[in-house]
Amino acid sequence: MRLRLPEERPATPPLGFKLAHPVISHDGSRTGFAGVSLGGALPYGFVDEARCVYGRRHPCPALRCDCGFYCLHTFDQALALACASEHRRAVLLEVTVLGAYIRFERGMRYARQRVRVARVGACTCGRMPCAFADAGWGRTGWRVLTAVCAECAARRARTAFAPWTAVSFAEFVRRGGGPLRIVAGGEPEAEEEDVAERVVSGVRTVPELVAEATLMQARLDWLQRQLARFTGGGKGS
Repeated sequence: MRLRLPEERPATPPLGFKLAHPVISHDGSRTGFAGVSLGGALPYGFVDEARCVYGRRHPCPALRCDCGFYCLHTFDQALALACASEHRRAVLLEVTVLGAYIRFERGMRYARQRVRVARVGACTCGRMPCAFADAGWGRTGWRVLTAVCAECAARRARTAFAPWTAVSFAEFVRRGGGPLRIVAGGEPEAEEEDVAERVVSGVRTVPELVAEATLMQARLDWLQRQLARFTGGGKGS
């Protein structure tokens, strides 16, 4: 006789932790996240439903398949995973597990999720990050982003192929449909409700305003270069 584990019916949705890369669509209209393992080929939104990575039409998570979202039970488990060299620039997500799920020793595989918090590390120059910029790689239709400070974001935006490859944290949340709390390295914790209300109301912190202004200037520089190509302004007289 085959024994089955008892079904769980929690009063509140379980929480989990995972690593992912922030991404932006090729036209700059949408933002989301891409996983660091098998499901990385299928970027997902802040609230999304799992799809079978093998293209099968069964509901996720299927018992005889590896499909579905994955997460770990504890913050420390996800933080340990971030020590791997290939995951150093990933962000650490705190998610709410929704729908059906299968529990394992270290984590869960499940059908739906809501990304609540995204924790990002410092910029590569060591400064406090306030924006996401093109990481230099991606997947079909999506550019992978990395957390940067305002100065580095402006420098990358000026040399990027398209002007929307750098976005402030607030703009990233807006294009993703929010609300989402983004916690930068070393930034003091805040109540999620307060931050969600600040994002929806459009109020910006000083670092976010600096990032917005810097990125706007970089986009203007990019547009001027494009105009110069068509009007001949870049040619010598």
